[in-house]
Amino acid sequence: MPAPRHYDTLIAPVVTEKSTLLSEDNKVVFRVPLGATKKDIAEAVEELFKVKVKAVNTLVQKGKTKRFRGIKGRRDDVKKAVVTLEEGHSIDVTTGL
Repeated sequence: MPAPRHYDTLIAPVVTEKSTLLSEDNKVVFRVPLGATKKDIAEAVEELFKVKVKAVNTLVQKGKTKRFRGIKGRRDDVKKAVVTLEEGHSIDVTTGL
């Protein structure tokens, strides 16, 4: 049984054109909390999806400044994790958990 913290580590899969192209190279992209470490992310993916993780790359996408009815606002920063899986392992993000 996976620990509840593993469900908190992976917020959602990122489904874009770019992430779909990465899936051909055995890579999956997830949104994760800003405080999540690479080790936490690797453990969560291995426990939840029963796959072997080869590497984890993270990036922080800074929030954009936007205007709404003349008032300046700022979107939240988002941390993403690109998880590379071992050969022979795969995750279908469209089915969910």
